[in-house]
Amino acid sequence: MAVRMKDPRERAGEEEELQEEAMAAAGPLAEVREAGNSDSDSDQELEGIYGHRERTKNPVCLRSCQTHSIMPASCFFRQRIAGELNLRHRGLGPQGAQAVASTLTANPSIKRLDLRDNGLCRTGAEVLAAVLRKSSSICEVDLSENQLGAAGAQALCAALAENQTVQKIQLAGNCLEEQAAQHLATFLLAHTRVKSLDLSYNQLNDLAGEILGPALAENSGLTELNISWNHLRGSGATAFAKGLEANIFLKVLDISYNGFGDSGASAVGEALKANNVLEELNLSNNRISAVGALRLGLGLRVNQTLRILVVSRNPMKSEGCFGLLKSVRDNQASALELLDFSDIQVNKEFDDFASSVKAILPGLCLKTGIPRPEYKKELLTVFKPLSPTSTTK
Repeated sequence: MAVRMKDPRERAGEEEELQEEAMAAAGPLAEVREAGNSDSDSDQELEGIYGHRERTKNPVCLRSCQTHSIMPASCFFRQRIAGELNLRHRGLGPQGAQAVASTLTANPSIKRLDLRDNGLCRTGAEVLAAVLRKSSSICEVDLSENQLGAAGAQALCAALAENQTVQKIQLAGNCLEEQAAQHLATFLLAHTRVKSLDLSYNQLNDLAGEILGPALAENSGLTELNISWNHLRGSGATAFAKGLEANIFLKVLDISYNGFGDSGASAVGEALKANNVLEELNLSNNRISAVGALRLGLGLRVNQTLRILVVSRNPMKSEGCFGLLKSVRDNQASALELLDFSDIQVNKEFDDFASSVKAILPGLCLKTGIPRPEYKKELLTVFKPLSPTSTTK
């Protein structure tokens, strides 16, 4: 029996019907949400690239949206750019995660997944974890700002521990505390494929630092770690620094805005004595005084791999800056290319010393001083003197 092939117009009509049914199932609330997003920057950018005629409807996506009673966003059906699915700031919620999961399962060509700021919460994380556990194509995942919490982190860490393709994970701003640190530590010990991990803007405290430090020491995969804007202080900062001392793979580390203090800076200095891999270190805004800076300098006196060191916005004053720079000058094997003292008040003696060091090390870039606001020289009209012709006679 002959099989009649459907005309393209018939298939297009079926897809339009599916989309209309999905919209009807989503209800008025979803329509408002789509209307609010329809003129978003991401939509306009993609429309500029493809134009309205280049949009493609995906029946799988439409059916999934209909099943889970969510509005199918227009960008959900556009052609993927270089295998990327970018749905950030869409307010998908846990239900939307179901539709995304269906799309990921049906489209194995997606390599980058960006769902930042969608309120996925624990339920959404668990749904996506089931997909990521089996995925053999996704390499980069951004689930930042989704209120995942410890339970969501647990589901993701368990799934990613079995995944062999994901290399970059962003979990910034997810209310992760010491309970989540336990799951992250287990993940770091089990998984060696991930190269880049972003845990910034969370609530990882002293206890979290004590948990993550030993895991960092044993991890053999990470080359880049961002744990800035957390609460690593005291014993937690010291334990984390000891993990850095034993690590032999990490090249880029951002621990700015934590409050390491002088004890933490001292521990980092000890780590730099032994670590011969780290190339970039950001310690800005960590409450490091001149005492802590001098102890940090002991590591710089012997380290041979660090290229970039940022210590801006620390209360180390001229004395601390002088101590760090002197350590670099005295280390003939130093690889340092950038030493950033931005937003630290320094005196003329330090400026003179910096100039002499620059003559010895012309390849070293120094950033110093507090930026001053620029004021316009022109007076406002009301303050301008009247011209002779405009004066009252």
